Amino acid sequence: MTEPSRLFAASDDAGVSLVKDAGVVEVAHIEAVPVDQPADPGAGWIADRRARLDEAPPVLPVWLRHRREFTGSAGFVVRWYSRLWAHHAVRSPVYLGRLWGNSPRGAVRLGRSWHRWVIDADAKPVASKAAAGDVEQWMRWASVQTNRTTGRRKLSLAVGVPVALALYVVAFTLPSWVLAVAAAGILTALGAAGLDSDRPIVHRYVAVQLQRRLDSGEVEEALEAIGVKGKVDFTAPIQVDGPGWRAELDLPRGVTVGKVLDKREDLAAAMRRPISTVWPEGDRAAHPGRLVLWVAREDPAKAPRKIWPLMKEGQADVFEPLPYGFDPRGNLVTITLMYSNLLVGGIPGSGKTSCALAIVLGVALDPTAQLHVFELKGSGDLDSVRPVCHRYVSGDEDEDLQAALDGLRAGIAEQKRRAEFIRGLPAAETAEGRRVTRALAERYPEQDLGPRVIVIDEVQELFTHDDYKDEAAELSTRLIKKGRAYGVILILLTQNPDAASLPTSVSSSVGTRLCLAVMDWRANNNVLGTGANERGLRAMDISASEQGTGILVRGRDGITVRAAFIKQDEAEEIGKRALALRIAAGTLTGEAAGEELAEVDRTDLIDDLRAVWPATEDAVHSARLVEALAAYRPDVYGEWLPANLGALEEDEQREARSSASTMLANALKPYGVPTRQINRRGAGGSAKGVRLDELPER
Repeated sequence: MTEPSRLFAASDDAGVSLVKDAGVVEVAHIEAVPVDQPADPGAGWIADRRARLDEAPPVLPVWLRHRREFTGSAGFVVRWYSRLWAHHAVRSPVYLGRLWGNSPRGAVRLGRSWHRWVIDADAKPVASKAAAGDVEQWMRWASVQTNRTTGRRKLSLAVGVPVALALYVVAFTLPSWVLAVAAAGILTALGAAGLDSDRPIVHRYVAVQLQRRLDSGEVEEALEAIGVKGKVDFTAPIQVDGPGWRAELDLPRGVTVGKVLDKREDLAAAMRRPISTVWPEGDRAAHPGRLVLWVAREDPAKAPRKIWPLMKEGQADVFEPLPYGFDPRGNLVTITLMYSNLLVGGIPGSGKTSCALAIVLGVALDPTAQLHVFELKGSGDLDSVRPVCHRYVSGDEDEDLQAALDGLRAGIAEQKRRAEFIRGLPAAETAEGRRVTRALAERYPEQDLGPRVIVIDEVQELFTHDDYKDEAAELSTRLIKKGRAYGVILILLTQNPDAASLPTSVSSSVGTRLCLAVMDWRANNNVLGTGANERGLRAMDISASEQGTGILVRGRDGITVRAAFIKQDEAEEIGKRALALRIAAGTLTGEAAGEELAEVDRTDLIDDLRAVWPATEDAVHSARLVEALAAYRPDVYGEWLPANLGALEEDEQREARSSASTMLANALKPYGVPTRQINRRGAGGSAKGVRLDELPER
């Protein structure tokens, strides 16, 4: 007989017979097992400790385990006390003046104290109270006090008269500087005697940017203030973590970290700290309710800037991670461009120029990387790398946008050339996969397989242009998807990361993303990817005043990072060093080497079309025209179609012909020549094409 409320379970292979009678359940032929098993004193203890091992606090604090943390902490201590001493040293004349100003009060205090000592003023109330109503007792006290005060008067005369005479004599015999020092000493002593505890001489040193120590009470009160009610459990002691404090805690049951991330600004207000010092994040390896709160000791916005590692010396390798910036803890953050592409978005004033400089200068310091820069704002922000660029364009006119479009076309052509070369290599040389590697680039220098980096700043100008937007989106998407394996890297920067200015086909394909301050979650997700806001990656919580600060994402994980700040004059010096590296390596190409770059001469396009036009046809498909143009003038039109078109798969051929048709359509737009749907029986079918009678007369 077992009560129904007992928590027992039965094994599956046991026979079970249930009989209900008067509210009692009988269980026959059942092997009852408690739901909550007793703890195993052996394996249970080991399993429990093994599960906790990863969460155990470190044996040594972080600042002792890492050289960078130790040097950073030591540097902070030196800066702190240097600033403290300098603060008081500058104000020491004021302190001394205040001290001497108290000397009259000190002299009065000392004189009054001497007088009270001579007349034994402190003993009189005691004697009067003790001898009250007893004349004989009062006479004895009076005799004792007279003897005491008489001795004190004689001692005062015995000391005071010789001292006064000595001072009179030395005043006429000692040098003036000795007298000055003595007078200063006497004034200082009198000033110290006259100090007022309510009016301190020395200012208290207050560092506005230095934050108070983080404690559990502050965290609990702040969470409650933003609506997180209930008990929180700290999973580790609050400890020093780099230039700040780290608190790990479990939020109340049913509360996720997202609720705190949504209210970062409110959390900072509740803690009465600058928002740039408060950085909450989740620990996805634990559970959705595990909050990791890091609070900076110094306001990063006011702390001394950290120097970019390549500022003064060294060179970079685009095949490896490049130094970019620093996280809130001051740790160096690198950015990987090889086998990836980069999208940077943020509102105007969010520090996009700082990000662009840190990235482009890193590429420039790799003498094997070919740099193509199209700065479509025309501000000259990236002029520091002009001397090393294979192609450099700065401006927002139509010809500048056309040049950027040509840069994308050239990137596609280069990707196809490299892909064809890689496919022809034996399997032994492509053990790491069919992609460009540093080893291949060094083994075949004549193939020029070094990284080719195409940078388009203010790319929204290209994606919103009525004539160029479709082809620009198509070329960018193709280059992002296919170019990365062959070392052709596309970097896009925009200050309008909305759906209209940033095509979905482009934003959804980029592997590495950096989002600076944005206005809402839509722009945030356009840059960082669908669902970024729900995963806690929220760049809209970053203030525009935190210039250069953003969320860097590769895959699904993100990190908050601030770009290393590089001044324009410093960027110019780095550009000169990059130029020297390329001259020494013999890798200057294109405009940097004084070469004339081959471009499509569109003034001859109409003549070329008439030259290749089939005599018996009045309308021809665009793809056929491009094939004829490429055969007629391969130096001009060869990049519009891959050289091995016939060897490609059917889908790839169709994609290549579609891209070529778009290029021809864009090239004809300045002449007012449209492309129309042309129907043909048999091969070709229905496709976009050009009519002969719509070509302008020459």
